[in-house]
Amino acid sequence: MTPVVTLLHPGSMGAAVGAQLRSRGITVLWCPEGRSDATRRRADEAGLEGVPLVEAVRRADVILSLCAPGGAETVADLVARHGPAEGTVFVEANPLAPERVSAVAARLAPVAVVDGAIVGSPPVGGKSPLLYLSGQAASVERVAGLFDGTDVEARVVGEELGQASVLKLVYSTYQKTSRLVAALAYGAADAYGVTDELLRIAGRRTSSYLVETDYLPKTAARAWRWAPDLADAADLLAEAGLPAGTVRAAAETLERWRPESDRPVDLAEALRSLRGAGH
Repeated sequence: MTPVVTLLHPGSMGAAVGAQLRSRGITVLWCPEGRSDATRRRADEAGLEGVPLVEAVRRADVILSLCAPGGAETVADLVARHGPAEGTVFVEANPLAPERVSAVAARLAPVAVVDGAIVGSPPVGGKSPLLYLSGQAASVERVAGLFDGTDVEARVVGEELGQASVLKLVYSTYQKTSRLVAALAYGAADAYGVTDELLRIAGRRTSSYLVETDYLPKTAARAWRWAPDLADAADLLAEAGLPAGTVRAAAETLERWRPESDRPVDLAEALRSLRGAGH
């Protein structure tokens, strides 16, 4: 029997994911009430079926919550209020802190909850995002199976709720912060007329720092020297009229590594020191 999936709500990512499910012949429901014309248009283009929320909840075999993370608990409360059928799986597909995932699960009990997080762009134009899943094995496998043969690659992280969200959040820590810091660097370079040379320096790199884990212990050992450099860099940003708080915080973070100054440490030691005492 073909499953029924309810999608809450079809934004640019949600509509594209819904279209992938529709390509397999899966019925995808959504609730148009209170939604914008743009959302309605996306849902129509994706081939989704608009129904009242109570019907969308009660007909669903799987409910996929893809909304702004700030509204995750509100969506969970609405679903719980409308009484999902026995055996329904609720996928909390927004990257939340583990305690928030647990709070969602508590709101929906005894409904099975799967933690999910999408990494990558919407699955259009040949793009293939990763859908990470964690939670009780049978429920996770059931959700992953929905995406067999689609452009959404489902990957199981583990059986603990929150693991999928943590993976997305820690990746976002690097991805989003690195772009912010790059903007600060180029803002200061522009203010002082050295943008072209900064681009040349950047062009000499061929990989991401995120894959260079061997360099982290070296960073710990050099922290005592790097902290003053970043303090000066923060002053330079401020003089250029740019926000300096992020770089000042980075200088303060390096102080966690001061005990490791100029002594060899391995990756495990470096990360333990960065977490601080008691962790």
